[in-house]
Amino acid sequence: MTDHTQKHIDSPEVAAWWAERRRYLEQIRKTPELRQQFRKEVALYLLRRALWCYGFFPVVIAFWLPFVLSSFNPVVMANSLIPMLQEFVASNPEQQATTLSTLTIAWLSIGSFFLVFDFVLTPFRSPYEYEADVYMKAWEQVNHDPLPDKV
Repeated sequence: MTDHTQKHIDSPEVAAWWAERRRYLEQIRKTPELRQQFRKEVALYLLRRALWCYGFFPVVIAFWLPFVLSSFNPVVMANSLIPMLQEFVASNPEQQATTLSTLTIAWLSIGSFFLVFDFVLTPFRSPYEYEADVYMKAWEQVNHDPLPDKV
């Protein structure tokens, strides 16, 4: 059996670490450049997630899946799709509207399904948290790893 050594962390030390982190986060939240960067990061994150979930996944399901089911043969796929398209064009406007609304609801429901899981799997990483992580690593080195006198 191997001997596992565990580093004992004192409770006051952990409390001091969290207190310093909270203090630093409060301080940097007042910085206009970081506030602007935060807004930009949130907007890019939401745009990226929306494009990914409402653009990529419904397209894959709507086009790649039938392509796979037709054994990667575009002629077979076209032969099955052309009669459906002709039937759609020949139908009355109410049936066309119903078909389009059904496709829109399907598109949005698939995108929303993937969006929920995408938010869970790829959470937003705040620039404030990143800055605090960098600061706290430096703080740990200064407060807990003093350099030898003869360096």
